[in-house]
Amino acid sequence: MTHRTILRLAIPSIIANITAPLMAMVDTAIVGHIGSAIYIAAIAVGGSLFNLLYWGFAFLRMGTSGMTAQAYGAGDARERRVILQRSLFVAVGIGVVMIMLQRPLIHLIMRFMEVEGETAMLVETYCGICIYGAPAMLSTYAISGWFIGSQDTRRPMWISIAVNVVNIVVSLVLVYLFDMSLKGVATGTLVAQWAGVILGVMFLWRDGVKILGEEIRSVLDLKEMKRFFSVNTDIFLRTMCLIAVTLWFTRAGSLQGDVMLSVNAILMQFFIVFSYFIDGFAYAGEALAGRFTGARDEGNLRKSIGMLFRWGWGIAAVFTAAYFFFGDIFLSCLSDNEAVRAASEPYIVWIALVPFAGVSAFIWDGIYIGMTRTRAMLLSMCLAMVVFFVVYFVLFPIYGNGALWFAFIIYLCVRGIVLWVVSKRIK
Repeated sequence: MTHRTILRLAIPSIIANITAPLMAMVDTAIVGHIGSAIYIAAIAVGGSLFNLLYWGFAFLRMGTSGMTAQAYGAGDARERRVILQRSLFVAVGIGVVMIMLQRPLIHLIMRFMEVEGETAMLVETYCGICIYGAPAMLSTYAISGWFIGSQDTRRPMWISIAVNVVNIVVSLVLVYLFDMSLKGVATGTLVAQWAGVILGVMFLWRDGVKILGEEIRSVLDLKEMKRFFSVNTDIFLRTMCLIAVTLWFTRAGSLQGDVMLSVNAILMQFFIVFSYFIDGFAYAGEALAGRFTGARDEGNLRKSIGMLFRWGWGIAAVFTAAYFFFGDIFLSCLSDNEAVRAASEPYIVWIALVPFAGVSAFIWDGIYIGMTRTRAMLLSMCLAMVVFFVVYFVLFPIYGNGALWFAFIIYLCVRGIVLWVVSKRIK
């Protein structure tokens, strides 16, 4: 257990995190040059729709990672294969259901987003193509989680990079050579998603890992299925709480007008960039905590936790200093609108506090996923969500947007504090 071990797991995950948003950015950039703002709006709504859907099923990556890491630590190769097959079975099943229910799903979310007219027609076209990538996308979650649990974060990194390269190439070819417009962009996304899962299967095949062939009774064992869904239900409910806070944060900005909505959207990018880096160490925590839990190696488990937090606090210190001293420069890179920049500057201090407020939550989340202590994660998120809304409703009428950011910082702190308190009871 060394710092090199942590970096070997964290750095590829950071690179994968940075490349992950490129798919939506590329789609937006391509349609942005087609000639109509309606196409950009359709991509924005369609992308948000799928982000919500896939975000809700992120447990397929996290739950698979923790259980696989424990099997790895216990030296049980057969159990690792069964976990992979079980996760893929569930992923494909959910993906097929999403395809079957695509029309009511798409219409429900479009109604929530109040999308109408020609934009609604384009959104339906875009989503009607991309939805067929759901089994591939969810299966990629399962495969990536399995590799992370198997102490290999490089394969998920290469899968993420490959997906984005394929998306760029196919979308450009279909839009500019075959004049397919929005359909070309959607098809490029679809092809990229299936390319990602195919590459993942190829990696598994090269390592001699079978995704078929295990006795179906082992994969569908009721006791293990119950544990699988118990762990993943906790993660799913936790994710719903996370989505609730995120959506309300956006809504609170919109209630204050276009300028403040833009301010919060830009400032949130500071948090997102920090999360890309700290999440890499959270992924390392998933792999290592699960491995040492499975091996019943308490000494290395506690040593890895201490080392992960040293890296986490170091990363937080760097980002806090960068945001405090150079936040205005970052703002000018994100927007050249004088009104938005002027309104954003008073919140630089809040943004500088976010890394220290959030680092503990991120690292503990990774550790608890590896240990499959998901009920504690759900508890911390529920309490943090309640505190967020209490602080918001009490202070927002008085302090406005400052109260919103204060509530967000308290919410991050509560998540980390609760998980730290619970960790003291772990033997």
